[in-house]
Amino acid sequence: QVQLVESGGGLVQAGDSLRLSCAASGRIFSTYTMGWFRQAPGKDREFVASTVMNGGRTDYSDSVKGRFTISRDNVKNTVFLQMNSLKPDDTAVYYCALSRFNIGGYYGAHQYNYWGQGTQVTVSS
Repeated sequence: QVQLVESGGGLVQAGDSLRLSCAASGRIFSTYTMGWFRQAPGKDREFVASTVMNGGRTDYSDSVKGRFTISRDNVKNTVFLQMNSLKPDDTAVYYCALSRFNIGGYYGAHQYNYWGQGTQVTVSS
């Protein structure tokens, strides 16, 4: 079993920055994928970014490309999401997710095996 613990959400103004963290623990193999999704009220959960741990590949949705950066600490099994130039449309609950496999380039939520509890990000205008 794998546990994911997120932190770093909050309330900010448009143009501000936030950094989310997600630490994975439990039965983790050497190469796997960690990703961030978000879900706004009344909307489907959508892919934000992902990174292949010990693999290097990163992917971003078009809506965050150039503003958000996903990074990782392979030793600590931790992934970060640096969010810059935040917009009110970025307001959502952000979820960390882990796939036991290298799924770089695939963005479906169903491909992830484990999920964090979610952290709220609210961007005011």
